[in-house]
Amino acid sequence: MTLKKLIILFILFTAFTYGQKVPAFQNEVVALQQKYDTLWDSSKQTIVFAGSSTIRMWKNLESMFPEHQIVNSGFGGSQSSDLFHYYNELILRYNPRKVFIYEGDNDIASKKKTREIIENTRKIIDKVRERDSMTQIVIIAAKPSISRWHLKRKYKKLNRHFKKLCKKESTLEYANVWDVMMDDKKVRQDIFLGDGLHMNSKGYDLWFSVIQPFMN
Repeated sequence: MTLKKLIILFILFTAFTYGQKVPAFQNEVVALQQKYDTLWDSSKQTIVFAGSSTIRMWKNLESMFPEHQIVNSGFGGSQSSDLFHYYNELILRYNPRKVFIYEGDNDIASKKKTREIIENTRKIIDKVRERDSMTQIVIIAAKPSISRWHLKRKYKKLNRHFKKLCKKESTLEYANVWDVMMDDKKVRQDIFLGDGLHMNSKGYDLWFSVIQPFMN
């Protein structure tokens, strides 16, 4: 086989492989859908927690709020644009009466601008509103963490914009998890796993104290 033919075959194979590439997070999203196909009861009111791995790793979320039907559709590594891409699969399909959103953490770490994060969040809110204008939406503040403490100013700026966004509408609320995770002016060291980013049970107990008043 000539070199020219080899090059052509390589180009065709590369193009085919690229065309078959699975979209980002598709496998995780499909797995979540399959999980809740057997767990979700459409006859009951539902509260959806959507967002990145901080939501996904809240393993006892459902047992902390046993009086509610909760769907945890968090998917690790996601950014606000990813949640917007899958808003139908991860939020709307469960016809929720309340939605908690946690995004922005990975966006900031990936050098996304605050404006872009707020725009994506606004688009997600608009999609929920199109389905039901009375659905309550709670924006969870971006959390402080040990591993990303060098980005604290950007996270605090993002949280100010989240708070400002929530003040504009009565059906939007802001859950300030930042303050309870702080020890004076430093982030608490005892509430994280070894990676310094994800929380242990102590961290989620703090989140429970903040989230609980928004549940009813």
